[in-house]
Amino acid sequence: MVTVGLSFTARWRQALAAPCFVRFLATGLAMGVAVVWALPHYFGWVGQRQGVLPPEPLLGFWEPRPVSMATFLVLYGVLLLVLAAVSGRPGRVLRGLYAYLLMMGLRMAAMALVALEPPPAIIPLVDPVTQLFYPGGTPFLKDLFFSGHTATLVLLALMAPAGHARWLAALGAATVAVLVLAQHVHWTVDVLAAVPAAWLAWALAGRLLRNCSATVDRTPV
Repeated sequence: MVTVGLSFTARWRQALAAPCFVRFLATGLAMGVAVVWALPHYFGWVGQRQGVLPPEPLLGFWEPRPVSMATFLVLYGVLLLVLAAVSGRPGRVLRGLYAYLLMMGLRMAAMALVALEPPPAIIPLVDPVTQLFYPGGTPFLKDLFFSGHTATLVLLALMAPAGHARWLAALGAATVAVLVLAQHVHWTVDVLAAVPAAWLAWALAGRLLRNCSATVDRTPV
């Protein structure tokens, strides 16, 4: 246990001693603060737009089910699992941060381009964390294309190291995709589009940070 702790501490010390890592980390955290500030304003604008109803092949086959609790147990459980699995790899943590920021940027752009109305039978998904960023702190129904919860789980599966953590994260992503459809929170197209969007964000983050994060994680301890 002591050896693992020393290894973890040494890796982060070495990462924080690398100028590129510190520069990217500071920039990423500043961008995160900017996104947190901008989201309520952005969602306020999205909520005022008139959207359309997309073709829907699945939701008509079942009545919506209130499964918010299960959705967030899976989401935050997988988040803690993956963060614990990669906590000793600063370069991968940094890539995950940038991938999430890029995914949020892609999602905001997608919502600006594709305005959708919520499914008629929607049961609002009350997220105890993201609810803080919605206008007035009330359930928001029009952040649809693409599904942020599904994309986040897909990102976590990509971020997780190969092995049990990655398989569990992938299972979590599939579960959340089913649950948001079960609750009629998203259209099918929202969930399907989340997968390539998350992969693109992960790939772009890797390309942006490839020299710095690879060097940090390869440093012997």
